[in-house]
Amino acid sequence: MYDVVIIGAGPAGASAAIFTAKAGKKTLVLDNDQSITKRAWVENHYGVLESTGPDLIAVGKQQAEKFGAELVGTKAARLEAADGHVNVHADNGEIYAAQHVIIASGLWVDIAEASGVEVRPGTEPRIKTVIAADAEGKTNVGRIWAAGTAAGVSVHTIITAGDGAKVAINVISELNGERYVDHDLLKN
Repeated sequence: MYDVVIIGAGPAGASAAIFTAKAGKKTLVLDNDQSITKRAWVENHYGVLESTGPDLIAVGKQQAEKFGAELVGTKAARLEAADGHVNVHADNGEIYAAQHVIIASGLWVDIAEASGVEVRPGTEPRIKTVIAADAEGKTNVGRIWAAGTAAGVSVHTIITAGDGAKVAINVISELNGERYVDHDLLKN
C-alpha cells in the first residue's frame, strides 16, 4: 500500500512526487513517458536559465527518486475506489493500492474518463478536456486528486510544477491531519 500514487512524471507529477516523498510518504509514480514537455525549450522557468524539456523532466525524476519516490514506466489505465484506498490498474498488469492518487497526466484525461472522475471543457488552446478539480485539487471521487494541465492549469512548466506541489501539500496535509509546510534552511 502506497500513501500516494502519482500518474505522470512531467513537471506537475514529478513536483508532486518531490514533495510527497520528501515528506516521508511512500510514493509511487507511474509514467508512460509521453509528456509534452519532452518537446519544449524552457527559458521562462524561475531558477532555470535555460533547459531542454527532456533535461527538465530528467532532473525532476532524479529529485523525486532522491527523496525515495519509486518510478515505474507504465501507463495507468483505470482507477477503482475501494474501502479506504484507491486501486490503480496499470497496463503492465499490476494493481497498485494507494491512500490517495494524484492524476498529473498532462494532455490526457482518459484515465479520469475511464474511472468516473468528472471532466469539463478545457480553456487552454488545443486542450479540449480537463479534469474537474476544486482549488485544492480534489475531484468528485474521494481520494483522487488532479494537478497540472490535466486539472486545467496553464501548460507552462513553471505553472504545472507549482500546481503539482500545491496539490501534494494538500494531500500530505490530509494524510497528516494538519497543515504541512516544507521549508529547508541553509546549512552552515
